[in-house]
Amino acid sequence: GRFGKWLEGNVDWAISRDRYWGTPLPLWRCGDCDRIEAVGSYAALAERAKAPLAEPFDPHRPFVDDVLLTCSCGGTMRREPEVIDVWYDSGAMPFAQEHHPFATGGDLTGRLPADFICEALDQTRGWFYSLLAEATLLFDDTAYRNVVCLGLILDAEGQKMSKSKGNVIEPWTVLDRQGADAFRWYLLTAQSPWDSFRFSLEAVDEAMRRFLLTLWNTFSFLVTYAALPDGWAPGGPPPAPADLRPVDRWILSRLDGTVAEVTARMEDYDATGAGRALETMLDDLSNWYVRTSRRRFWGGRGGAAADGPGRADGDAAFATLHECLSTLALLVAPFCPFVAEEIHGTLVAAHDPGAPESVHLADWPTPGGRHDPGLEAAMADAREAVAVGRGARAEAKLKVRQPLAEAVVACPPAVAGRIGGLVDLVAEELNVRAVRFVTDPGELVDVTLKPNYRRLGPRFGAAMPAVAAAVAALPPAETARALDAGEPVTIAVDGTEHPLEPDDLLREARPTEGYAVGQDAALAVGLATEITHDLRLEALSREVVHAVQGARRAGGLRVEERIRLHLDGSGLVREAIDAHRAEIATETLATEVTVSHGAPFAGLRHEEHTVDGEPLALRLDRA
Repeated sequence: GRFGKWLEGNVDWAISRDRYWGTPLPLWRCGDCDRIEAVGSYAALAERAKAPLAEPFDPHRPFVDDVLLTCSCGGTMRREPEVIDVWYDSGAMPFAQEHHPFATGGDLTGRLPADFICEALDQTRGWFYSLLAEATLLFDDTAYRNVVCLGLILDAEGQKMSKSKGNVIEPWTVLDRQGADAFRWYLLTAQSPWDSFRFSLEAVDEAMRRFLLTLWNTFSFLVTYAALPDGWAPGGPPPAPADLRPVDRWILSRLDGTVAEVTARMEDYDATGAGRALETMLDDLSNWYVRTSRRRFWGGRGGAAADGPGRADGDAAFATLHECLSTLALLVAPFCPFVAEEIHGTLVAAHDPGAPESVHLADWPTPGGRHDPGLEAAMADAREAVAVGRGARAEAKLKVRQPLAEAVVACPPAVAGRIGGLVDLVAEELNVRAVRFVTDPGELVDVTLKPNYRRLGPRFGAAMPAVAAAVAALPPAETARALDAGEPVTIAVDGTEHPLEPDDLLREARPTEGYAVGQDAALAVGLATEITHDLRLEALSREVVHAVQGARRAGGLRVEERIRLHLDGSGLVREAIDAHRAEIATETLATEVTVSHGAPFAGLRHEEHTVDGEPLALRLDRA
């Protein structure tokens, strides 16, 4: 209370940035009456001084120590070496910077409290507290509405960075090596800001690879394919709803959800949560949407009718990806201003004269009303089925480019209903010709039951051979389902019924013959492992395409350049080429495909490969 009254009487100390004393606040003590007074302005000091102040006057020590004042008792006052906490100066910042009360007329409306304050953990007792204390004592209000408290930055070994320890990483080292955007992204999203965290150049590298490079590669993909002959440019009418595939509507739903979440997180001063929402969205965009739609960005070009269905489908993919990246640039701008500026300038400002020149002048995005939780749940189920199926393929050592006859998805009817609308996408991603749904995982696994001797032995003793025989007579799949459902299961031993519990039996599940099976908590996926002759030829043709695409890259061909292609092989490889010549030509952009033992042209690139033990020779040249 005494300190508050003293502040009220001496508030003129905080007079302006160019006139106030600075730290510490000078106090004078009278040698006769022991009175202590604070003098807060030059005018008051000049009036009270026994001798005129020097011009120009330096208010710092040691010069201020020579100033003597006249006390009200008539005695002489000298500067008091004891001072108020030096943080008083920082605590006065909100009103001192406004030259309050002189320049404000005594009104701080709109200036106090601030929306937020951001400083490190070591400012808790200092600046956070001094701001709060002085604002409360003087104005009966807080100095800020929100606090963003930052932890300490540690070195790679978990030690606090310190010049004396020599473990400080100079900021310019990071800026020169990875750039400002990568530095900012790591600091804002690595973990909660109030936690102290380890910092290293390698950690920034990883953050840059995980987000910034993925964002840049996705942006480069759009720019590269849109710039192809007969390509795509923004600014046209939006795609018709009928031209949008489910995967388009899904990513636009995810975009709207991300805009809403990032906005809410940022308004709540949660930059870390906002950044992680952006990472999730970018992963969905690059690792699922773009990957599953790659053919659409080329399909419809290269000779297709300008208004054909392939063209409309491709335009829908381009427009969807363009909207996602343009919106992401706006959301990323507070985190990575330079990358966001480049993306906005290329995708938006360069094509729309009415658009803001800078991403930092554009309005913050708002959701477009396309959020579809049902479609997002269905896509999550489909992606889970694909992930489980790929796991089964890898465990069975089935090559990714080897087509299979079918995938059997065992799941509840509700899940099957959701995935059913995306069955073509699941089939393409699993590289199978058909997808079939079942509700009983028992169709994919053969279950065997054995008695658990550790539990049943003490209970049945010498009767265990009869127990083992009774267990062997149980129908394995039905018994396992009954136990899982909590239904009663009994065996008859010497004419007496005995109940069994789940732990009384040991189960062993093996994939049904002819299937590679993967399973998680929600569903199981079985892939038919029989490779027919037709499937083998199709796989070999895909290996040929893979080899030609590698030769195109090695030859420095642009993505849109057409080629002449000559192939030579023997056995099954030659048969696969003959059976799938049209598909090979389409996939490799070959205007002609010749097959013979001779070489009809010299070619830009000549390579020899071995495909599944069979020789393959290829020669290509620009068309």
